[in-house]
Amino acid sequence: MKQRTIKSDIEIVGIGLHKGVPVRMRLEPLPSNSGIVIYRSDAAVTIPLKKEYVVDTKMATVLGKDGVVVSTIEHLLSAIYAYGIDNLRVVLDNDEIPILDGSASGYCMLIEEAGIQEQEESKKAIKIKKEVVVTTEDGKRVSLKPSNRIVYDFEIKFNHPAIGQQKFHFDYSIEEYKESIAKARTFGFLHEVQYLRSIGLALGGSMENAIVLDETKILNPEGLRYEDEFVRHKILDAIGDMALLEYTMIGEYEAVAGSHHLNHLLTKKLYEDKDNYEIIDLEEASSEAE
Repeated sequence: MKQRTIKSDIEIVGIGLHKGVPVRMRLEPLPSNSGIVIYRSDAAVTIPLKKEYVVDTKMATVLGKDGVVVSTIEHLLSAIYAYGIDNLRVVLDNDEIPILDGSASGYCMLIEEAGIQEQEESKKAIKIKKEVVVTTEDGKRVSLKPSNRIVYDFEIKFNHPAIGQQKFHFDYSIEEYKESIAKARTFGFLHEVQYLRSIGLALGGSMENAIVLDETKILNPEGLRYEDEFVRHKILDAIGDMALLEYTMIGEYEAVAGSHHLNHLLTKKLYEDKDNYEIIDLEEASSEAE
């Protein structure tokens, strides 16, 4: 019911997925009503976590301001959002969030090591009041629907023997997030990785931080963490993208072959009409419910 931040600074050094260079990242607590902000210490630019600052969604969700960008933010944001953290400063000395092992579990450990503290001000949430849908001509679809719970439903279908069709239903709790979602890794196809490297991307990608597939099988010797790890990772990404709503979302997110780009269009479309949503004070809502 109260806003949350972390108890103390915590810092790591990791590799950026696309440039493959070391990145120093520090998480710092912020006062109530500060929101989530990303500070590029090498460029002295602060980028607020708001949908208006999304500049690219092709390979990852990328924020930018004054010509300075921060890429691959969705895994960290997924963990921050899942832990209900409202106020935080992310300090980086390069343009990518460290990829760690390609999942959100390392960020969960970081947050837990720093500790979580409740703050003075009450927490606000965005409650979905009307269904909002974004579709494409080829059948891809993302939507937000009213619900008194926080639910994510995702379906994917890949013409690949190791993936095929997968569905997953995630009814939010932090324990269920850590157990069922946070450990799911990002994935990519070998031919795509080879192409990306030819244009100077995915230079930090490896089987240490992604599931890699050739035309018929998974190449990682350890195999999968879950039988349906691919669709679970899509939910992990979607939770990170919904962090750009700026408030905890109360409602149901549903996707068929969703993507960072469609998620961005969905957050924009939701805010286009004030009848679609309501910003509620959770303490007030709780006392009214009693």
